[in-house]
Amino acid sequence: MKKKSILKPYIIKHKWQYIFGVITLFVVDFANLYVPELTGQITDGLESGTMAMDSIRLLIINILILGLIIAIGRFLWRYFIFGGSRAIEYELRNDLFKHLEGLSANFFNNNKTGDLMAHFTNDFNAVRMALGPAVITTFDATILTTMVIFKMVTHVNLQLTIVAVIPMLVILLGGIFFGKEIEKRFKEKQEAFSYLTDEVQESISGIRVLKAFVQEEKDIEKFSNSNLANMKKNIRVVRLTALVLPLIDVIIGVSIVVTILFGGSLAINNKITIGEFVAFTQYIFMLVWPMIAVGESINLFSQGFASLKRIEKILDVKAEIYDENVDTNVESLEGNIEFRNLDFTYKNDLPNSLTNISFKVKKGQTLAIVGPTGSGKSTIASLLVRLYNTEAGTILLDNRDIREIPLKLLRENIAYVPQESFMFSDTIANNIAFGSNSKDLDRIKKAAKEASVHSNIMDFPLGYETVVGERGVTLSGGQKQRCSIARALMKDAP
Repeated sequence: MKKKSILKPYIIKHKWQYIFGVITLFVVDFANLYVPELTGQITDGLESGTMAMDSIRLLIINILILGLIIAIGRFLWRYFIFGGSRAIEYELRNDLFKHLEGLSANFFNNNKTGDLMAHFTNDFNAVRMALGPAVITTFDATILTTMVIFKMVTHVNLQLTIVAVIPMLVILLGGIFFGKEIEKRFKEKQEAFSYLTDEVQESISGIRVLKAFVQEEKDIEKFSNSNLANMKKNIRVVRLTALVLPLIDVIIGVSIVVTILFGGSLAINNKITIGEFVAFTQYIFMLVWPMIAVGESINLFSQGFASLKRIEKILDVKAEIYDENVDTNVESLEGNIEFRNLDFTYKNDLPNSLTNISFKVKKGQTLAIVGPTGSGKSTIASLLVRLYNTEAGTILLDNRDIREIPLKLLRENIAYVPQESFMFSDTIANNIAFGSNSKDLDRIKKAAKEASVHSNIMDFPLGYETVVGERGVTLSGGQKQRCSIARALMKDAP
């Protein structure tokens, strides 16, 4: 069964934009057809001396009217088609971000940040180009070509049309090979960019560690190698494009030369008029863009489809943590916790992080878990807020399986302090109030005092309005931990 494209619902939603855009594009192309014809009539009239000045003025006015229609039409099809492609890009980007928010911690353990960022930059840009400019080039490569050739046959000469168009058919045959090869090379280029982006993100995030261990030179060398690999993949794409586009120009040039030679002889032998020859030459130049558009559309669609496959790969990932068979009657939690013969492993090919864990903590009780590094202390806390799934019946809250409790309710009722104290690039007050609906400064100070960080905060010149750097770089490790504890206390979870 053929897989349904993820773009289908977006295209259906914006179909009227594309319909109006295609209609206006057709009007522009149709208006363009009559400019050479009117030019030819003026040429014949002047050459034979049979056309009065009033008739020439009327034809010039008609050309100006056609020019106005073309100008307005070009604005409209850009507005509708480019606007539609950007709207789809915007919605698809938001949906991918929303999808990422719903994925489990395991996904982010196995996928690097830089790779995900590359999807949100280069890949979405390629998809937008496939939905915008590629649509226009494909339309012109088919509809405009058909209309121009029809005009060449009916208005000028069939033999001249066949002779002039035959060289251009080579472009269509070469486009088949070009499309397959460019898609392959573009995919390799995107993967190289993803790797480079991830490496840059890691280097910037870990810059203090790099400096502390004097590893700047090694990191620069590593970056240079990745940058070189990325450059080589880009050059492979550019090299193929640089080979194909000049060949297209050569073929078009051959077609124009044939037109001048054969069409000129027909005009000399009075089989066509001078005006028809002038009009035919203009039609040939009108065919130049559609022929180039063949290569452009193949290029843009190939790159777009390659990027779309990378985006689809992420969208196909199913969330491991979600509400399934939950008890919707649960409205609150009291806090009675029970672990019952729990076994847990992060991956099937790894040994258990927890084995046969059983304990009970009643409402109001406190439990301290101690043990060496890697013994599973943080894992127990992570399982309690369902950052990872466990077997049914192994974790109970208020004598109810944790998997039967709606995720939103579960996490709203638990104040969780992660092992890595993450601070946003914001004020200390906003960081503490992050998990609460209240921004009341008195409540924030109360939570900070309970976490023993209030005095440290007051030592800063701006106090609670102090903006901490990325990941809380301006705070010490202990201050970040205590601010994270204050954030949990501020949540006031039962």
